[in-house]
Amino acid sequence: MELREIALIGLIFFGVLGLCAGAALAIAAVRFKVKVDPNIEAVKHVLSGANCGACAFPGCEAYAEAVVADKDVPPDLCRPGGPEIASKVAKMTGKVMGSLEPVIAFRSCLKNEGEVGAVFRYSGVLTCQAANLALNGSDACKYSCLGFADCVRACPFQAMRLQEGLPEIDPQKCTGCGLCIKACPKNILEFIPRNARVMAFCASKDKAKAVMSVCKVGCIACGKCIRSCPAQVISMRNSRIHIDHKACAAYGPSCAEICVDDCPRNILKRLGSVRKAGHQGEKAEEKPQAKDLEHATQNSN
Repeated sequence: MELREIALIGLIFFGVLGLCAGAALAIAAVRFKVKVDPNIEAVKHVLSGANCGACAFPGCEAYAEAVVADKDVPPDLCRPGGPEIASKVAKMTGKVMGSLEPVIAFRSCLKNEGEVGAVFRYSGVLTCQAANLALNGSDACKYSCLGFADCVRACPFQAMRLQEGLPEIDPQKCTGCGLCIKACPKNILEFIPRNARVMAFCASKDKAKAVMSVCKVGCIACGKCIRSCPAQVISMRNSRIHIDHKACAAYGPSCAEICVDDCPRNILKRLGSVRKAGHQGEKAEEKPQAKDLEHATQNSN
């Protein structure tokens, strides 16, 4: 058999084999095709696309599938999208808008005002998660902000920045997605309603004597704010001040926010003035030790 005949037979064989394989793949594609509900694609298209998980689903696609397929999933869980996107999703799915309260991230630590010192010099990886593994961080207060900006890096909306070693939150950009809260190992970031009037700037759970030994403004649980509040919306939960913001807002301004004036440690603040001051603040500054720590980290590697 000549070489030309062998080549021709090979071409015919592999050609037929290719056609059979292609036909088999085409049949499998048709037979096992997964039908996608066009409503899911439509809802996914109008969502924010942040894939932040604030809706309690793994991402926008998962939420789109759930809100279309499950009658019990409300249409307003996309916090970054806000009321506008919630309204569109409700219209597309034929659901009634819920009453999801608009929230904003809040930082409860005032370590700079409290002049919280360090008990040792940290020289590890420059992240809050890593620093927290080293004896809960180098600060004398074990509940204070570590200042390595894990929360700032986690925010997909550029709503946070470091200022004097502490994260500042821009209320105009914050969507309430909660990624910064998940990134903080100290639990000093939390959600509060956007219409909250007063908040306690302290995350410590220590007793009064321990707090006073490390921070000049930390909460000592004296209870003056609880007793002075005419609306009775302040209490202690898990050794920290808790404010029922819904009841506080409903009571109205007639109380003149007397709890703020009665706090001997000056940690209860009117959020309106705090947000305004933070929004007009100076450009973010690097943590004073950052360069030294970075040099130490490089040497250790």
